[in-house]
Amino acid sequence: MTSRRPGALVSCLLLVAANVLIPVAILTFATGFFPYKPLLPGLAQYSALPTDYGEPPTPPFDRLVFMVIDALRSDFVYSADSGFSYVQSLIRDGVAIPFTAHATSPTVTMPRLKAITTGSIPSFLDVVLNLDEGDESSTLSSQDTWLAQLKAKGTGKLLMYGDDTWLKLFPGTFDRADGTTSFFVSDFTEVDNNVTRHIAGELKNEDWNTMILHYLGLDHIGHKGGPRSIHMLPKQREMDGVVKQIFSAIESEPHLQSTLFVVCGDHGMNDAGNHGASSPGETSPALVFLSPKLKALQTSFQAPLPDSEDFQYYSTVEQSDLAPTLAALLGFPVPKNNLGALIPEFLPFWSNGNDRVQLLIRNAHQILDIITAAFGPQILEQASQHDGCSNPKSDYEELACQWNDVSQRAPSGPADTLDAEWVSATVKWLRNAQGLMSSMASNYDVSRLLGGQVLSVVAVAFAAAAAHGLLDESLVQAPSLVVIGLVYGIMMFASSYVEEEQHFWYWATTAWFAYIGLKGVHRNYSSKGHHILLTFVMLGAVRVIRAWNQTGQKFAGQPDIVKTFIYPNPGLLWFLVGATYIWIHREIVFGFNRIFTPVSYACATGMALAAVTFKVSFTKEDAPELVIGFAKSIAELGFTQGHSLVARARAVFIALGAGFLVAIFYILTRRRLSYIAPSIETLHQLYTLLAITQSRVTNIPLFLLFHLQYNLLESQNLCLTDLSISSLLLQYTSFFAFGGSNAISSVDLSNAYNGIADFNVTTVGVLTFLSNWAAPIYWASATTMLLLRKTWKEETGWSVYRGHVAILTLFTTCSVAAVMAACTILRTHLFIWTVFSPKYLYCIAWSLGQHLGVNIVVGGVLFWLGSL
Repeated sequence: MTSRRPGALVSCLLLVAANVLIPVAILTFATGFFPYKPLLPGLAQYSALPTDYGEPPTPPFDRLVFMVIDALRSDFVYSADSGFSYVQSLIRDGVAIPFTAHATSPTVTMPRLKAITTGSIPSFLDVVLNLDEGDESSTLSSQDTWLAQLKAKGTGKLLMYGDDTWLKLFPGTFDRADGTTSFFVSDFTEVDNNVTRHIAGELKNEDWNTMILHYLGLDHIGHKGGPRSIHMLPKQREMDGVVKQIFSAIESEPHLQSTLFVVCGDHGMNDAGNHGASSPGETSPALVFLSPKLKALQTSFQAPLPDSEDFQYYSTVEQSDLAPTLAALLGFPVPKNNLGALIPEFLPFWSNGNDRVQLLIRNAHQILDIITAAFGPQILEQASQHDGCSNPKSDYEELACQWNDVSQRAPSGPADTLDAEWVSATVKWLRNAQGLMSSMASNYDVSRLLGGQVLSVVAVAFAAAAAHGLLDESLVQAPSLVVIGLVYGIMMFASSYVEEEQHFWYWATTAWFAYIGLKGVHRNYSSKGHHILLTFVMLGAVRVIRAWNQTGQKFAGQPDIVKTFIYPNPGLLWFLVGATYIWIHREIVFGFNRIFTPVSYACATGMALAAVTFKVSFTKEDAPELVIGFAKSIAELGFTQGHSLVARARAVFIALGAGFLVAIFYILTRRRLSYIAPSIETLHQLYTLLAITQSRVTNIPLFLLFHLQYNLLESQNLCLTDLSISSLLLQYTSFFAFGGSNAISSVDLSNAYNGIADFNVTTVGVLTFLSNWAAPIYWASATTMLLLRKTWKEETGWSVYRGHVAILTLFTTCSVAAVMAACTILRTHLFIWTVFSPKYLYCIAWSLGQHLGVNIVVGGVLFWLGSL
């Protein structure tokens, strides 16, 4: 007995409702999952302490130069391969004190600058805000920071040169500033020269007390070529020269004698040159304090140091520790929302033990104010009772008990010497308090979390009902789709599986095509050998594709085809790249020949030539060591000289745009299958050329394998359900094969600025998505082509497209619901901000960008054009 199916109209309405609910559910959940944390208002003041320790200690410095070198990983400064030879000499001489500063995830600029300046832990929502150059909602103008404290002192002007994120965070704070956009990753030189040109003049001026310098070139080199780029060492030497220029002025200029010079990175980078996640390379930037006065501390260190796999050199401190340390060294109250601990290595600056006690006590009381604001003053009352501390029931109760012990043992009056045990206990308490408050869950709006979850479950129900009504077979008769959805959903609750999600798609795709091959053999027994051969070719292609780039967290640096065969053999790379361009040129010529023959070859050739010369020129700037053979010959041709990469990219985009318009024009005006079919095919090939333009050069040969798989799928004559499941699997598999992962650090920005002269968040956002989802978009387009051919052959009309969308919608709603459930249930998990939150952001990109934007909207338009 079969279940009654809903009618086609009802099923379509349910399908529309399910897709409308997807963004509504995502937005509802996001507003509860990424709220702004409440902060203590106002500027901190020197408050009275339970014991009178006298006036606040006299600071050893009265001026600050704070130099941020974006993505300055610790080994860039401290290892034997470093270009910072001058900094290393200062470390050996004892006038520079080095640290490794731990940067908590998310390791992107805006939240890291918030942590550095406030001492607090920023919201994960800052990852999203960090991508919007025009965002002003993340300002720190009303928060207590060491910049606000230095401005309140009124002893001099505040200057800023470099990354304009500082101007966005601190509007109206700086008296002189020159901001530079941080997202032009193709610029290695001008972006830094724009900072350095101000230094000499400002070092002569006496009217300032704080100068911020934020250099971006090293980070840009990392994004483009990775930490081993040939541009990296020269950039390090350039930055070392800037340090030498500033330190020499501090030594020679009388008004700079009491200047503290801090050089640090906001974050590091991983082996691919990216950042945003929590790998050791990303969370381990360098931090160096420099001043001739530091010689008085009588500390010196060995430099350089041997390579460290975990990037931990010298002592490790938290980035938030900068706030209370600068407060002590420059003489202002610790910012109110600080969770950092005064770095104890600087306590010897104060010979009076009373001053050291006061610095530690003030830091402790400031953090205690945050603890009592979070948990209430009653925890201190409980700690004062002996029974309350004999068996503390929670971490914060234990922290309160530790505070009771520290405060009772604190020196009660002036002291020339300090009890070393008390200092150690106090520093330990500061670290414990820092760890507890830093690891606290966000103030989630649980009602919104549950609201988004309910909406996603309703969307699942609607999608299942729609699929049941629109497909020829019921979902129970399509176990593969059910299994994929269930296993994927369960997998979202394990952090290690989320980090290594690519393996699920690789094995699922392999198993699926083996299953398809077996079905083909049983269905066409007479051509058994042929189907076995096709199956093995498909499985072989999948195996090569999955081995092309290692990704994920555990194996990201392991050997793969690109590292083992492509990079060491540039000739092989350009042979494969050349073959790809020749193939796509042939396909476009073939398509145009069937539309407008007289100029087809010239148009297609010009388009392909513009694309290949741009890619060669781009690679010459990005990784010149790869440009050899015929690629080098192309780069040296006369007509390829004298044009900027921006102009070249625009020429490619304009040519592709013209090709798209011509193909669409013939579809709309001729409306005959003899014109529509080649025109639609041409649109697909034009997109392929666009995808190649927006992909890393080492990934271009993968499109040859995709084309092979596309032809194999076409020859199989799959049913709708099998074709849609194949499309789903190939979209995800190709994303990871291109080097994608669920980490923010895997977002590839190298092609996000092609053709852009001035930053525009919308254009950059579209190009970033197109660069990172180039392969999944290819398979969405290819699937639409296969659906259209099925329609033309079987005259099924829009029912094929509706069924396809129903299958994709069902998986999308299930994945959204599973990710939301995992984030809700595991919101107190240790990896909530390093694993599950980034996964939610990727879920948004897959659901809104790939599913709604590409599979439904773009796929629907393409299907409509093919159905005219």
